[in-house]
Amino acid sequence: MNSALTHTSPTWPEPVAVGATMRAVVFRAFGPPDVLEQAVVATPCPGPGEVLVQVAAVSIGRLLDLAARSGKHPYAHFRLPHILGADHAGTVAAVGPDVDSVRVGDRVAVFPVITCGACPQCVAGREEACPSLSLIGTHRPGAYAEFCVAPARNVHRVPEGISPDMVAALALVGAVGANQLSQAGLRPGQWVLVQGAASALGSTTAALARHLGARVIATSRSADKREAPAAAGADVVLDATGADFAEQVSEATDGAGVDIVVDNLGDPAIWDASLDVLGRGGTVVTSGAFLGGKVRLDLLRLYSNCQRVLGVRTGNAAACTALWSEVDRGFRAVVDRTFPISRASDAHRYLEEDSNVGRVALVLGSEHWT
Repeated sequence: MNSALTHTSPTWPEPVAVGATMRAVVFRAFGPPDVLEQAVVATPCPGPGEVLVQVAAVSIGRLLDLAARSGKHPYAHFRLPHILGADHAGTVAAVGPDVDSVRVGDRVAVFPVITCGACPQCVAGREEACPSLSLIGTHRPGAYAEFCVAPARNVHRVPEGISPDMVAALALVGAVGANQLSQAGLRPGQWVLVQGAASALGSTTAALARHLGARVIATSRSADKREAPAAAGADVVLDATGADFAEQVSEATDGAGVDIVVDNLGDPAIWDASLDVLGRGGTVVTSGAFLGGKVRLDLLRLYSNCQRVLGVRTGNAAACTALWSEVDRGFRAVVDRTFPISRASDAHRYLEEDSNVGRVALVLGSEHWT
């Protein structure tokens, strides 16, 4: 199989009668992609304030899907068998009591981050710092299934003319990117450096920064992957591990350095390179550390240059609102490939090869289960 050639076109499902059972892809033990298997499970029922979504497409993430399936998720404990699937798109199939924000038949995006809404962080609009934060597909059954339940406040109607795979690609990483740039205080014309700009989150953040009027420096250690951000309109595309990286950034920015660095990699060498090119008053934002986690920080340089380091765990309600406003204005993410749900194992293998540029998604139309 040449999975790199795979692309399955998704469609928005029409509302159907909801039965007592549904098809899902589960894993009953941790292991390689082959542990994913189809099963028939009970259809979830939406409770007060909840929505039942008939899933059309669901994104695949390295942490929330690959690491979880392999048993390497750093902060989650699973009750097996488990259904993966966080950020997804679909059609509202049913609503629970006290829901009036969406109706049956609406096409929606589902933001998978569930918070309490009552703690000081939530009240302050920083839901991503909620101490009881949980995730669809991690702490509760996910969207590798015909139907998935979500709080109504996590469900967002989407514009006409946008496909389910694009919606799923935006539902989480788009909100994270919007939150990163908002908390960093992005202004049009500023220089934004996105490390790992060929990844799903990196490519989305870079595209959103450019959409919002920033000048973007995109990096990738892979020469092949550097072609994608260049084609997407990045002003400068570099290898952050190159010996002349700092000189190239200085030349591009007329010696001022960049205003914002988004580094979700956590690689110590790339982190050092990021700080070397950060300008006075600049901000480094991180929402991930899958290549490391422990880095050096020169506090003298940090405070002397009035710089900031921000940890942004995920998106929040304000970021979701901002994201979908920009989607209305034409913003789109990068979708690398889609696979039918029947080939979920192949999709996981493809993502493990690390050859994707942008988001990889599963599509779940009735014809995609066989």
